[in-house]
Amino acid sequence: MTGRFISLEGGEGAGKSTQLRALGLVLRARGLEVVETREPGGSEGAEAIRTLLLTGDADRWSARAEALLFAAARTDHLEKKILPAIQRGAWVLSDRFLDSSRAYQSGASGLADADILALHRIGSEGKLPDRTLVLTLPEADAEARAHARDGDVSDRIGGRERAFHRAVAQSFVDYAAAEPDRIRLIDARGEPEVVTARLLDTLADLLP
Repeated sequence: MTGRFISLEGGEGAGKSTQLRALGLVLRARGLEVVETREPGGSEGAEAIRTLLLTGDADRWSARAEALLFAAARTDHLEKKILPAIQRGAWVLSDRFLDSSRAYQSGASGLADADILALHRIGSEGKLPDRTLVLTLPEADAEARAHARDGDVSDRIGGRERAFHRAVAQSFVDYAAAEPDRIRLIDARGEPEVVTARLLDTLADLLP
């Protein structure tokens, strides 16, 4: 059985974690082994870096330091969890991957996209998901969902200003336009099961 690697992307409040769990249930019901994971994190070393990235003051890390930390976490995650699972035929569902680094560290933080891709080439040999599903929501809906989830307490990245998150959302749209075979935009409005059905439709060509 061929393993697959699927990443779910999107801004704060888009419903990635909810949809990843729902998608995992459906795929398991079809007899597939499913590994659910997240970034930053997913492996012991990457989870340690996650704590460094998401806690502390807003200015704890510069954009360049963040990019390096994310790249290091991804290398460990890929080597320790993602690749072994794919090699044994599992479907790996990851809540964020490379395109979040591109959107947050390049699109919204001002670093060059080419530099983020270079870090990924060096640290993770350029490995990309088989399909990247970007959940999209109108800005007001995304903010309402994020507030319902977090209240007034956000991590140091989620709590950034509106303009930052607007740039992140636009970056995902731009990446989908540039790589339509890999990256698909998914309307995240509506009941959760409706959104899950949209995800499955977009994966139909990969399903056994």
